[in-house]
Amino acid sequence: MDLYSRRSILTQLGAVGAGTVVAGLGFPQVSAAPMQRTDGRAGRIDVHHHMLPPAYSALIADRIRQITPNPLVLEWTLARSIEAMDRYNIATSILSLPIPGAWHGGAAMSSKLARIGNEFGAKVAADHRARFGFFASVPLPDVKSSLAEIAYAFDTLHADGIALQTSYDNRWPGDQAFAPVFDELNRRKAVVFVHPTEPVCCAGLIPGVTSSMAEFLFDTTRAVISLLAGGTLTRCPDIRFIFCHSGGTLPVLAHRIAAGFQAQPHLKAAAPNGAIAELRRLHYEVANATNPSSLAALMNLVPSSQIMWGSDYPYRDVSATVDGWEQYRLEDAVRQDIERGNAGRLLPRFAGNL
Repeated sequence: MDLYSRRSILTQLGAVGAGTVVAGLGFPQVSAAPMQRTDGRAGRIDVHHHMLPPAYSALIADRIRQITPNPLVLEWTLARSIEAMDRYNIATSILSLPIPGAWHGGAAMSSKLARIGNEFGAKVAADHRARFGFFASVPLPDVKSSLAEIAYAFDTLHADGIALQTSYDNRWPGDQAFAPVFDELNRRKAVVFVHPTEPVCCAGLIPGVTSSMAEFLFDTTRAVISLLAGGTLTRCPDIRFIFCHSGGTLPVLAHRIAAGFQAQPHLKAAAPNGAIAELRRLHYEVANATNPSSLAALMNLVPSSQIMWGSDYPYRDVSATVDGWEQYRLEDAVRQDIERGNAGRLLPRFAGNL
């Protein structure tokens, strides 16, 4: 079957395969096993792969159009995800909501968005266990509702982790008001995937320039500084954080940040092991940041055991990551660990699927 025919069939499945499952949410019932490579390399685990449930998109489409210039994002279907995964040797994808995630339109709307996304993700993961997992969203900064959604996500839906944003309006994750949420995530030894967003302070700074070009990457750095300065990384050592896009600007600024923490007593007390030690135990994924500068800076900061593979699909075509990744020179064992082994150790239920 040629690629056009395959795409046509999968698109039709995605369009018409909607059922009234889980609170009336429809999604395509597609059964697919990972394609097998002919070069002996096992399939990738993509820890940065977005889902856009139909009910979610219907409520938030205008905001998504503001964030991304890519018109294809709102045409997402599960069938198209599977097609992209097959084409680029992705065995398993961990789904998460895109920005703005589950914080939009106030507390009540945010709780609704989180529940829509989480139940959709849970159903997909249950129906396609070898191919999909999901990171559940919570309506932070509504702490009470976030704690309730964490319990539901893990205890009822069996989420693989929690997805957060780098900032919420003009508040960053190390804010002391959010401490109960991180304490609970630490108690559960949770995987926490932190996706960059556009901070309110810095939206539209340069006319005609989208925030995803630079502000998303700087906001990853702000989020990590916030977690360091607020003492969250020291207080919550059992949270397994994953940060996106090869750490954004963090690897380049890491030693400058560390020097600042060392020089100021209150910051030094918040990170007594030193900022670099804390940064080196975080995890980072490489979506859309596999150019030599980004990868070299990240690999100078952290051991390869802390790096994972991601695509940022459908906001970016998977080729945007694969092209640079395939050209970057690495030992085969390191490449395979980053593509699948490291994520398999962090998310052990997927290790045997590859």
